[in-house]
Amino acid sequence: MIPRLRPPTGLREIAAAFAARSSVADFERAFARTFGQAEAVAFPYGRTGLLVLLEALGIRGREIVLPAYTCVVVAHAIVLSGNRPVFVDSEAGGFNMDLDKAEAAITPDTAAILATSIHGYPVDLDRLAALRARNPHVRIIQDCAHSFAAEWNGAPVHKAGVAAVFGLNISKVMTSVFGGMVTTDDPELAMRLRSLRDGRVTAGGRGLGRALYLAAASMALSPPTFGVVQRIAELGLIDRFVRYYDETLIDMPTDHLAQIGRAEASVGVLQCAAYDGIVAHRRDIAAFYDAALRPALSANLPPLVAGATYSHYVLGVPDPLRLVAAARTRGVELGRVIDYCIPHMPAYREMTAGQGPFDETCRLNASIVNVPLWVDRRRAAKVAEILGEIG
Repeated sequence: MIPRLRPPTGLREIAAAFAARSSVADFERAFARTFGQAEAVAFPYGRTGLLVLLEALGIRGREIVLPAYTCVVVAHAIVLSGNRPVFVDSEAGGFNMDLDKAEAAITPDTAAILATSIHGYPVDLDRLAALRARNPHVRIIQDCAHSFAAEWNGAPVHKAGVAAVFGLNISKVMTSVFGGMVTTDDPELAMRLRSLRDGRVTAGGRGLGRALYLAAASMALSPPTFGVVQRIAELGLIDRFVRYYDETLIDMPTDHLAQIGRAEASVGVLQCAAYDGIVAHRRDIAAFYDAALRPALSANLPPLVAGATYSHYVLGVPDPLRLVAAARTRGVELGRVIDYCIPHMPAYREMTAGQGPFDETCRLNASIVNVPLWVDRRRAAKVAEILGEIG
């Protein structure tokens, strides 16, 4: 069975995790070089990085504008930092936050906008810069968990703001197994980030466990064994390992202050070196799908956008559950990406009363599925053939 996600790692990364020769500082330097920023500061999770970043910026008790169509853990970090999320609907015909509505949501109490390039589609940096010029009291933070080095008209989105936040778990474009990174060109901000991190985050020391996790995940998410994993998952035996949120809770993982160690850093250094090839492959397979699926599913295809890095290749379909179930019987796992609207969750309803409406977000929640993008062209052709037959 073809899984929808597979980390861009191989035997070299697994061996590097067990050898654990690179330090976290080595990884930070490699990451900064790869993404062309002066500083990169590592954290246990991307959400931990956002939590500490807001503190380093002196933002507390303020409003943070962010997309309603985003991962709920981002909103959790904002709330747990002592700030208030202000959610904005998605742009019509796209995935990113509607920047006109974002500007309309700004008040004197707004401290920052969290600009997210959903599914690797770059946020419009020209409109974002104009918004910032009209509202100089508002900082721009780039959420790059999906985008990494996506570009708007040749300009990297992660450099268009005071800082950028990256997630690095095994579902991301590149991975350090676990972990997150905050990048910035401001050395004083980087110094505050490190000081706050080192005062709150405990040193990493679970190298063998993380190396074993990477080896096990790589095996579980390979086509020959994934069918067995799927059957185990259907029995609910691994829910606690894959379920990352509870709609009634605003929380963080119990280990969100336990720093990554040398095992993760060693994988991350290799992934930095491989990054260009990883993104080139994702762009190639996205273009392949566009051509192969267009005859049968032209109305359902996502756009091909210059500068996009395609964390996900997504289809918009009227009945995603039917498509997911039908593809599974044919040996292909499809996924549901952000199938929830955060302000509608029980944990957020009271604090977001009066915000919205979120019609475009709900449309995306109800229609989006993601297609395996890690695959080679042979497997991509098989996926396209099956999706075309299902219709």
